[in-house]
Amino acid sequence: MEHLKLGVLCSHNGTNLQAIIDACVNGQLKAELRIVIGNNSKSYALIRAERSNIPVSHISGKTHESLDSIDEAILETLLDNQVNLVLLAGYMKKLGPKTLSEYNGRILNIHPSLLPLYGGKNMFGRAVHQAVLNANDTVTGASIHLVNHEYDVGKVLAQTKIPVNKNDTVDSLSDRVLKHEHKLYVKTLQMIERGNIKLRGLTS
Repeated sequence: MEHLKLGVLCSHNGTNLQAIIDACVNGQLKAELRIVIGNNSKSYALIRAERSNIPVSHISGKTHESLDSIDEAILETLLDNQVNLVLLAGYMKKLGPKTLSEYNGRILNIHPSLLPLYGGKNMFGRAVHQAVLNANDTVTGASIHLVNHEYDVGKVLAQTKIPVNKNDTVDSLSDRVLKHEHKLYVKTLQMIERGNIKLRGLTS
C-alpha cells in the first residue's frame, strides 16, 4: 500500500485529530500527517497540530473572499503537501467541487451515528445525540464514510455500535460515542494502510 500522507481538516477541539497524532507517534499507525487545515484560526485543533510540529493552515471566509477561492486554496494546500488521503475530523464546512473531484474516493469523514440514521444537513454533534435519545434507540454508534457533494451519504467504510443507557443524557452519550470515534478512526486508517480497505487512487 502507498504510504499514507494525511491532510486533516478541523474546526474545533480536534480530539479525533489527537487520536490520529498519538497513533502515528506510538507506531500504531504507519502514516504521516502532512498538514492540518482549519477554518477557525482559534481552534484547539491547530494548537494540537503545532505542538506536534505538524504544519497548519487557516483557510476560511476571513482569508478568502469566495467559496471558490476557499476551495482552490484548500486543494492547493493539500497538493503542495503531497497529501494522498484527506480526513475530516469535526470540520464544519462543506468541501468545494475542485477538492472533491481531485480527491474523489480519498476523503473520509467520521459521523456520530450509525449512518444512514441521523445524517444530513445540520445533523452533527449534540443534534445527532438528541435525535437518538428522542427516538428511544437502544443502540447508537459512529461511522466512517467517504465524502461526496451531499452530507453523510457517501459509502460507509466502517462502523462501531454503542449501547444507549436508560439514564443517558446528550452529554453522557456524546462523551461515550466520542471515545469510540477515536478508536474507530485509527482502526479504519490501519485497515486502509494494510490494504484491507481499498480506496480509489491509493495503490496497493
